[in-house]
Amino acid sequence: MDTYRIPEMAKPYIEYDMIRKHTDLPGFPEFRARLLHAFLGKHSTLSGHRELYTLVTSLVQLGLDTHDTVSITNDDKEMSAARSRQLKVLAGDYFSSRFYYLLAHAGQIELIRSISGAICEANRLKMNLYLLTKQFKLTADDYIRQSVDIKNRLFLSFDGIMEEHVYPVWSELLELFTRCEVLLQEIVRSESSQQYRESWGFWHVLQWGTKEEKKLLQHEEHDQAKLRSLWLKYKVTAQLYQLLESCMNELQAKLQTLEPESWGMELSSIGEPFRSYLSARHHTGSRAIQEI
Repeated sequence: MDTYRIPEMAKPYIEYDMIRKHTDLPGFPEFRARLLHAFLGKHSTLSGHRELYTLVTSLVQLGLDTHDTVSITNDDKEMSAARSRQLKVLAGDYFSSRFYYLLAHAGQIELIRSISGAICEANRLKMNLYLLTKQFKLTADDYIRQSVDIKNRLFLSFDGIMEEHVYPVWSELLELFTRCEVLLQEIVRSESSQQYRESWGFWHVLQWGTKEEKKLLQHEEHDQAKLRSLWLKYKVTAQLYQLLESCMNELQAKLQTLEPESWGMELSSIGEPFRSYLSARHHTGSRAIQEI
């Protein structure tokens, strides 16, 4: 198994003092990057390009994710907030531009076309999701499914060049890994009480809450304490853990069908953070019960 070093290769492009000092960046797309790296390594003609392909795709994804963190409105006039907003716009542009430069320099023009098309499609999906959220026309399941589709779009650029014998496995594992990733992010969000409106919990409560509770959610100015009480009432975090565990079990079952000697062990190691997270959760829960 070749060493995976994509995050280290990305550091010269993303670690700038100005960015680190004045703003925060979203997380590196680790799970999807490792999965793409592993599959390209099994491709008879593309294995030699797998670091380049994985690096540029990850940089584009980071650029898109960085732009997603920029607030829609620019009402905050505080100097530090304004600087952070501007740097996120510039950083996202810069990360995305590196993909053009690196692929053009390597003569990979066809992949530039493919990834460029995927960027357009990802942005179209984001706009559709945004319109549905403004119209309150989403269910919690819709929200997860569309979030997964958006996160997958760049990596699906490689569908057409995957060898026939690995394509079905690639497609299914990408879907499962990304769903686990989205659910894990939603758990963190629910536990940190951040971005209520842009979360699975919002759509879950909107779907199952009372008329009064729905009216509270649809109000522009949210009472954070009341929202938190709704999240506790409808057990948002607990249900997200159940969804993650179910997804992880499905992923584990799929991985067990692969030959461990060839790449089953490599792919299984990618999902280890999910297993560790759930294991820690079960341990904490058991300990709390014992203390009661």
